[in-house]
Amino acid sequence: MKTFNQAHAYASPWTLWERVGMLLWDGCWALFCGWTPKPLNRWRLFWLKCFGAKIHGLPFVHQRARIQIPWNLTLHDRACLGDRANAYTLGEIEIGARTVIAQEAYLCTGTHDLNDPKLPLQVAKITIGADVFVGARAFLMPGISVGDRAVVGACSLVTRDVAPETIVGGNPAKLLRAR
Repeated sequence: MKTFNQAHAYASPWTLWERVGMLLWDGCWALFCGWTPKPLNRWRLFWLKCFGAKIHGLPFVHQRARIQIPWNLTLHDRACLGDRANAYTLGEIEIGARTVIAQEAYLCTGTHDLNDPKLPLQVAKITIGADVFVGARAFLMPGISVGDRAVVGACSLVTRDVAPETIVGGNPAKLLRAR
């Protein structure tokens, strides 16, 4: 977990240039991508690449997906970021090949150190393997790894790593069975 050094609880952990980049990204996504129909996926991938996202092969990003900081996102071939899925990329998120992040799932890489009165931002990478399915409205906490061919059930809260070839669900997510 990386902790940012902030002067006080309301200080931004981002440099001026990072904040300008995020502002430009928000405007470009809304103006050039948010309204596009599904077949214009390559156009959305073009804009993601322009802002530093690492794109391998041909993943799919829904026009209503939300991506906070694109330069912290890595998408592999045929990965899918679904309708209103939220990639809160304060830290890195890597989504493996043929992985589906279903509608309204939330991948959260940021939290705060609640033991420090300054409440500094803490970020940790989320790594999702290949051939994974993350169900609708699932929530993945910072630092989580999901192994290849795992399934995360809808509305699950994932607080611990998910082993490959397993199905987890619930709040907090628990092993339901092997896949």
